[in-house]
Amino acid sequence: MPAVTVDAHDPRWTAIGERWTGLVADALGRLDPPEGTGPLVVEHIGSTAVPGLAAKPIIDLQVRLAALPTEEALEAELAPLGFSIERGARPDSPGVYRDNPRPGADPDPALYRKRLLTRTDVEGEPPVILHVRRLDSPFAAYVVAFRDWLRAVPAEAAAYEATKRSLAARHSDADDYDDYTRDKTAFLDAAQARMEHWLAERDRSERGPR
Repeated sequence: MPAVTVDAHDPRWTAIGERWTGLVADALGRLDPPEGTGPLVVEHIGSTAVPGLAAKPIIDLQVRLAALPTEEALEAELAPLGFSIERGARPDSPGVYRDNPRPGADPDPALYRKRLLTRTDVEGEPPVILHVRRLDSPFAAYVVAFRDWLRAVPAEAAAYEATKRSLAARHSDADDYDDYTRDKTAFLDAAQARMEHWLAERDRSERGPR
């Protein structure tokens, strides 16, 4: 994996994310029961999904299913698109086999199991990472809320960008993203109360007066 870099926002990322969201949704829509039981949600997440935000030049997509498919089932449908199962740079690489519960979330370990797939072999296009999670994963809900918060509050997006640029400089010679990812947790922890306040205000606004 390349050294940690944070690039200026590329306007193409939105269109690339939308295209891969559709391709992955079509592929996984062919999963046979029980692998494909229940609804399927595929969405563009992460910094490349926030207009104007600098990011590692990687398109992150989240796949949510009622139950985690087997690795074999995922590869059968996604290998034709160039995806393969990711094993991580280290045995404890964060976010490869499981997510870490956010403060205050349901800690049930079963909710945080995941599959991770990557596509890295296309010249001229950024790599694509698929985070496959359960529909009821609290972490899946968190990453969507975090994306929406950054989209809605430019000052928070700017603060997040400054943090990422500082950490990228610190870890510029690293062989993988693991320590960079761990160090971002400090920002996420400090920002969580602000994000939750924004979510509560948004939900009240959407419900309207009673």
